[in-house]
Amino acid sequence: MKKLAPATLIGFFAFTVVLFNLFVVPFSKAETTLRYANFPPAPTFPCVQMERWAKEVEKRTNGEVKVETFPGGTLLGASNMYEGVASGIADIGLSCPAYMPGRFPLMAGIDQPVGFKSCEVSSHVFWKLVKEFEPKSISNFKLITVFTSAPSYIATIKPVRNLEDLHGLQLRAAGNMVATLDALGAAPIGMPMSELPEALQKGVVKGYAASLEVLMDFKFAEIVKYVADYSLGTVSFAVLMNKAKWDSLSPSVQKVINDLSEEQAVWTGQYMDNHVEKAVKWAKAEEGLQILDLSGEEKSRWAKRLQPVIDKYVDDTEEKGLPGKRFLDRLYELKAKYEK
Repeated sequence: MKKLAPATLIGFFAFTVVLFNLFVVPFSKAETTLRYANFPPAPTFPCVQMERWAKEVEKRTNGEVKVETFPGGTLLGASNMYEGVASGIADIGLSCPAYMPGRFPLMAGIDQPVGFKSCEVSSHVFWKLVKEFEPKSISNFKLITVFTSAPSYIATIKPVRNLEDLHGLQLRAAGNMVATLDALGAAPIGMPMSELPEALQKGVVKGYAASLEVLMDFKFAEIVKYVADYSLGTVSFAVLMNKAKWDSLSPSVQKVINDLSEEQAVWTGQYMDNHVEKAVKWAKAEEGLQILDLSGEEKSRWAKRLQPVIDKYVDDTEEKGLPGKRFLDRLYELKAKYEK
């Protein structure tokens, strides 16, 4: 058998490499990077859930998708988040619909003072509602997931046991909570959470309405010592993706993201409920926090004061031709179902 000359062997090897590049490389999976923007600081729960989602997507796509996360407003802020996603500055963005009054009118139903006691329940209900009603306000995006904060309560320096104790009391509030506190007769003052510690120390406010994890996370329990045990409402969050970016993803990647949507809402709610429980235990043990039970009669008084807030949501949405009443009716049905 005749041996091939060295030059012939080199040529054959080069030809083999060319064939490999032509026929093998194009069939390998190309890596996709998704840029995910978020506005709160990295340790907070909206960013904790973001990091969890990113890891799950990377794992479930076997590395075909990489997710680059931007917490703390490093890429986009809360107010311009969705515009930034629509224009492609970020592929995915998380913000609070309540921070943009009038833009997401139907979805605002989840933030009404309807008495949620669990973040897992409110987050799961919110996801179901958005999937069922498909709000037009998010139709230009791909919905990744939704969830809520833990329920908000009134935390104060001095005890609040009734409406009389609340009358004229200056309390920090944000979003829909301003209208809620106003209906209860308090004097809500809108301010960012970052300004609250100094406002409490200087007596500018005598407390606040927010979810209970901030007792520990922001060490507010060092100043406020009482929480009135009446759930006032939640703050909703929506994670949206640029539609063109979504359309560019492979069907297998789209399936992974779709399959993760409801799971992520429930996981976030469970994470928050566990974190709130830990925060309350810490505040009681380390700072002497007291949870004040309201009498049945007093709770009825509060509910009566808050009903007009809920009615206004229905009236405002119906005037816009939106099914606000059906949204709330379904909310109560799902709330009862998941609370069991």
